[in-house]
Amino acid sequence: MFPTLGLFQTLPCPEKQHCARRNCLFSHRPDLTKIPVTPVPVDVPKPAPSTSAVAPRPPPSASAASSLSIPAKRSVSSPLRAAGPSNGPSTSEPPTKLQRAGPSRRPVAVPSGPQTSSTGVPVLRVSAAQSQVPIPVRQAMLKSLYDHFAVLYENILPTNPTIASEHALRQEAEVYKKSTKLTYRNAVISSIAALKKRPKPDSASHASVGTEAEVQEREEMRKKVAALRLSAAQLEPYVLSKDDMRKWGYVVDVPAGPGGDKPHEEGSVMTCERCNQKFVVKRAENADQCRFHWGRAFTSKVNGEKRRVYTCCSRTPDEDGCQTGPHVFYETDPEDLHRRHAFTHTRLAAESGDAMQTDTALDVVALDCEMIYTTGGMRVARVSVVDSVGKEVFDEYIRMDEGVEVIDYNTRFSGVTPEHLAAALLPLASIRESLDALINSRTIIIGHALENDLKTLRMIHHRCVDTAVLFPHTAGPPYRRALRALVKEYLGQTIQAAGAAGHSSVEDSVATLDLVRWHVLNGPKPRPNPDSATPTPSTSASSLQNA
Repeated sequence: MFPTLGLFQTLPCPEKQHCARRNCLFSHRPDLTKIPVTPVPVDVPKPAPSTSAVAPRPPPSASAASSLSIPAKRSVSSPLRAAGPSNGPSTSEPPTKLQRAGPSRRPVAVPSGPQTSSTGVPVLRVSAAQSQVPIPVRQAMLKSLYDHFAVLYENILPTNPTIASEHALRQEAEVYKKSTKLTYRNAVISSIAALKKRPKPDSASHASVGTEAEVQEREEMRKKVAALRLSAAQLEPYVLSKDDMRKWGYVVDVPAGPGGDKPHEEGSVMTCERCNQKFVVKRAENADQCRFHWGRAFTSKVNGEKRRVYTCCSRTPDEDGCQTGPHVFYETDPEDLHRRHAFTHTRLAAESGDAMQTDTALDVVALDCEMIYTTGGMRVARVSVVDSVGKEVFDEYIRMDEGVEVIDYNTRFSGVTPEHLAAALLPLASIRESLDALINSRTIIIGHALENDLKTLRMIHHRCVDTAVLFPHTAGPPYRRALRALVKEYLGQTIQAAGAAGHSSVEDSVATLDLVRWHVLNGPKPRPNPDSATPTPSTSASSLQNA
């Protein structure tokens, strides 16, 4: 046997006199009868302070302190063990991991990467963990949507190759947002059935182009806009004052000089608007060529570095142009324009009491022109006018004045071709006389950057509503927002989508009128214009004579 270390000699033997062990580990001393205890301090709650006059209790004695001691090892039924740890209060709440942190929300599929446009079946880039519907199911439904959009847009896909992919992605996102895991598939099938019922569009601005929600929203806004018939009284606050007209480049007075004394500059040296080089003005068949960019320069960021590039080819101004064409020039000075063709005021309104004369002029019209480059600068080649409900009332091509020859038809922007001008019968002077039947000095003319149209028509008019002013550029004048961008943002329509085939002045006129209607319905009300009071025939005559 190993020798004992005497570790238990302070404890009495449990069997006492009946112990039969020869070398007992415990003590058999007769004076050792109690089991020693180890004092463990216990937090005793302090009594609440009382205002009553009670004698303070004496501090507990040593014997009392020892009575508060507990054994080193507590039994399971010990009240101290049941009370829990002394370093924190007990609680009946469930553990933190089982508590609800907030209201339950439906998972939202957040895109995990940029949705890039493509000409084929688009790829759904969303987080699988956040999608309530399995990604393979959504991708299959997206492919079905794309196939039906491709069939619907077969006539416009050649000019808009990514439109089917973009609209399929947006339509799938709309369906997912408004459906649940159980109704998602049926919602997609319903959307496909609606796509099959749409007429095939022939242009990107057609009413059936877009997602289901976009088409519905656009149709509701179209009905509201179409139902509004603009009146002169409604547009009175929007009419530009003469100070605003001068600020935006309008010609408000007839320039000095006889007018029309030098209709062209053939043989003269001018500065090319396209390449900024000096050149001799020649007719189209003999004109010298230059390289230029037909797009506009804008600033873009590439790898964090700002670069100035052109919208037509993404080249920098230091690189050669992307297109070849004849040298052309463009004049803005009113006196130079007056020498090419004389400015004149719009005709006076007929006297209201004159029963012998009926004035056929309209109260409100929208006007737009298309221009081409000639030996006499930029000249008007087409003018279109619509009334206050958007109905076309005038649309004519214009024959050039005597001695003025076309250098460039500018078809990409004007939409004018040699065939159009070959069929034109009336020169600008005759066109102005025809417009007198629709426009007088009281008529309110609506347009976008209208001062350019009035300059090329050599028309001076003081009652103008300009959408470039109603929807200003964030940088302020002279910067202007493009009509195409405004129509897309506020009307949800696409115009000027013919590409190289050019613009349509009728389409632009209607779009400008609809923008003004939208602004009257939804836009902020303009401040009263002191110069916009409707002129009387007498005041109009005196102002014209003084001019």
